[in-house]
Amino acid sequence: MKLIKATENDISLIQDLAKRSWENAYAEILSAEQMDFMLSAMYSHEEIAGHLQKPDYHYYLILDENNDSFEGFIGYEHHYEEKTTKLHRIYLVPESKGKGFGKNALQFLNQKASENGDNRIILNVNKYNSAKKFYESQGYKVYDEGVFDIGNGFFMDDYLMEFLIHI
Repeated sequence: MKLIKATENDISLIQDLAKRSWENAYAEILSAEQMDFMLSAMYSHEEIAGHLQKPDYHYYLILDENNDSFEGFIGYEHHYEEKTTKLHRIYLVPESKGKGFGKNALQFLNQKASENGDNRIILNVNKYNSAKKFYESQGYKVYDEGVFDIGNGFFMDDYLMEFLIHI
């Protein structure tokens, strides 16, 4: 596995990987309407391009070097809060799950957060998403929960999780 820093040239690939992973991850959790709304809002060209302009916001593509194929991506932001990196996005296409890509991407994130002076990583995960178990297996713990109005009559019902980096 190799992580490759994404640029504006990779936005359409990120959009495709997001759509493919969401169709699997959220099929039983979100309505088709909410999924379409969220994908079009959160993964619009303008939204991702805006993230890429921020010096503390990074996207990396997850490359399976054995198959020479992109299997997912990770998007995170250093200094989101004091000494805290926020993992905004980590998605893998369904056929790549269980191969260690997610675990390796989180280890990469731990290293990047630490190198940038952050000692905590936070994320939101849908309360009904099985990814919560994966995060727990990697040392993340629930510290709160919240319901977030994302517009258009839709809400996100999430656990807030954190990982403390021991330096």
